[in-house]
Amino acid sequence: MNIETTLLNGYRERFKSEPTFTARAPGRVNLLGEHVDYNDGLVIPTAIDLTVWMAFSPSDTNENTIVALDMDDEVTFGLEHLAAKTRADGSPMPDWAKYPAGVMSMLSQAGHPTPPMKAVFTSNIPRGAGLSSSAAVEMVFAVAWQKLGGWTVTPMELARFSQKAENDYVGVKCGIMDQFASACGEINRLLVLDCRSLTWETAPLPPDVSIVIADTAVRRSLANTNTYNARRESCEEAVRLLQSKLPGIRSLRDVSVEDFQRFSADLPVEIAKRASHVVHEIERTQRGLALLQAGELAAFGQLMNECHDSLRDLYEVSSSELDIMAAIGQALPGAYGARLTGAGFGGCTVNLVESSAAPAFADALALSYEQQTGRHPEVHICHATLGAQVMP
Repeated sequence: MNIETTLLNGYRERFKSEPTFTARAPGRVNLLGEHVDYNDGLVIPTAIDLTVWMAFSPSDTNENTIVALDMDDEVTFGLEHLAAKTRADGSPMPDWAKYPAGVMSMLSQAGHPTPPMKAVFTSNIPRGAGLSSSAAVEMVFAVAWQKLGGWTVTPMELARFSQKAENDYVGVKCGIMDQFASACGEINRLLVLDCRSLTWETAPLPPDVSIVIADTAVRRSLANTNTYNARRESCEEAVRLLQSKLPGIRSLRDVSVEDFQRFSADLPVEIAKRASHVVHEIERTQRGLALLQAGELAAFGQLMNECHDSLRDLYEVSSSELDIMAAIGQALPGAYGARLTGAGFGGCTVNLVESSAAPAFADALALSYEQQTGRHPEVHICHATLGAQVMP
C-alpha cells in the first residue's frame, strides 16, 4: 500500500467522508553549507522525494481536528488554545502538534485567515533524521491554510512564516534553509540560497549523479535538547566578541577566513571552534558552488568530506554512527563525497554518487554499516522534487 492510499484510508476511517483536498510537502537534504543558515551564509539544499502528505477539508466546527497517522495520535484545538499550547480539553498539546499550531499562530498574527480544518497527515520522511520532517509538516499546513483561507503569498513568504513558527512557538532557533527548500523545491534542480538577502537561484543537478541518503537509525530531537540552540548562541557570542576587532560585522558571514585567523586566539576555546566551522564552511560553500557549476564533482565531493570533518571536530555535532557511515560512504566505488546532513547528533548522511554506481553503493553501504554497528540502516536513492503544494 503506497503512502497516498494509506493517507486516504486514514481520512475516510476517521471522518467517514472523502477529503476536499490533498497536499504534499517534501523533506530536504543539504549538500553543503551546514549550520550556516542562521549565520547569514550560503547554502545548497534540494527538496527530495521523501514527503509529508495530508488530506484535509474545512471543519464543521470552530476547531481543528488533526490526526497524525504515524504517531497514532489526534489533537483538537482552536485559535483560543494557541497561546496556552493546549488541546481543546485543556490538556497539554503534544510536541508534534506544536508545528501546525505554530504555523496557525504566525499566519493568524499576520492577518491571514486560518479557517479550521479536519486533517490527516502521514510521512515517509524519517523523523529526527536530519531531513527536515518538521519543516515539511509546517509547510504542508501552511499551503493548506493558504488554500482554505483564500489568500496567496509567495512560497518564500510561507517559508518565513513556518520558520517563525519553529523559532517562536516550538522554540528551536533554526535558520530559514529547511522551510525554504520544502517550499521552493524544483524538479532535478539544486537550490542556492543566500540566507542574508533571501535571494536564491537554482543550479542543475548533473544527470549522471545521484543523491543517496543513509539513515543511521539513531534519533535526536532538536526541540528536546538545548544543544542546537547552544550552537547558535556560541556563534552570536563570537560575533559580539569579534566586533571589538571588526566593528562592521553583523554575523559570521562578515568574517573572512583571514580575519578569523588573525583574531580567533582572542576567543574562548569552545567559541573559537564553533566560529571556525562556520567561517570556513561559508567560504567552502562559495567555492563549492563554483565547482558545481563547472562540473568539478570530485572537487565538490572533497569539500563535502571536509565539511563532515569540521562538523565532527569543530562544531561537535556528529556521532560515532554518523562518522562510521560517512567513512564507509567516502571509501566506496562511485562516491564523490559523504557527510552528515542536518543538525547532527544522529540522523543521516548525504552521499553524492555516480548514478550508475548508486544501487550497488546503497547495498554496500547498508551492509558494511550494519556489520560495524549492529544497526540496520535505511538507504534511499533520492531525486530533487517540487516544493510544497495543494494538489490540483
